[in-house]
Amino acid sequence: MDSHPRTSSSGGVPAEPLAAGSAADVRSGQPQAGVAPVRWVEPDILAELEEELDGPELALGFVRDYASLWDLRFSRLAAAVHTEDRPAALDAVISLRIASAMVGGIRLSALAQGLEDAIRRNDFVHGQALLAIVAEHGVRTVSELQASYILKND
Repeated sequence: MDSHPRTSSSGGVPAEPLAAGSAADVRSGQPQAGVAPVRWVEPDILAELEEELDGPELALGFVRDYASLWDLRFSRLAAAVHTEDRPAALDAVISLRIASAMVGGIRLSALAQGLEDAIRRNDFVHGQALLAIVAEHGVRTVSELQASYILKND
């Protein structure tokens, strides 16, 4: 019986991600000359969340929870994809997609949609290939949330 290694969301991602708003290639995260900065989080969506929740307090709590749960959320998703557990993988990826969209992580949400599509097709080979990109996007999204929203609103 093969056991799949646990996948860390920070695997292959530099310990010090680029500063929020710095120019980077979406897949590699490497700076690109002459390219507009990559935005991992859309601030307008965070402003809408604050409006919907009647102020920044609840929104800040939701964003803090999102950031603190990232590693657990990704580990759950990776384990389900590696074991080809379709129901668990769908539950985890849909949760990731929706929560990411709510905090303004549109890039991560769109990537999660692609992973969801692969899971729905039972294409776990492609799903496993997408996990490294999801991990990188997730770490960078959380990093930007911490730098541009959580720390500024504490």
